[in-house]
Amino acid sequence: MASSRSYLDFILGQLSDLEGVRFRAMMGEFILYYQDKVIGGIYDDRLLVKPVQAAVSRMPDAPSELPYEGAKPMLLVENVDDSAFLQELFAAMAMELPAPKRKKTKS
Repeated sequence: MASSRSYLDFILGQLSDLEGVRFRAMMGEFILYYQDKVIGGIYDDRLLVKPVQAAVSRMPDAPSELPYEGAKPMLLVENVDDSAFLQELFAAMAMELPAPKRKKTKS
């Protein structure tokens, strides 16, 4: 089942106070970036984030779910109605995640 654009719009609305949130559509789902770092994504209308310490400490009881078959487990964000929580979660995760790798240019 693909994710709906309306669910993506809802999540983006919840994160609208953060500058630098963007998404990329991929095979019917959406990858979410903050400050050019992959935070997680929307899979089957579920917000899933990487299981980094910043996320685990803020959601200790969050279920671990697979975004798709064969993928690594991610944390399900159940409290999507709390925009302040989501913004704080994304900001904390971005501080912990490594900077994106530079792509090599062909010469």
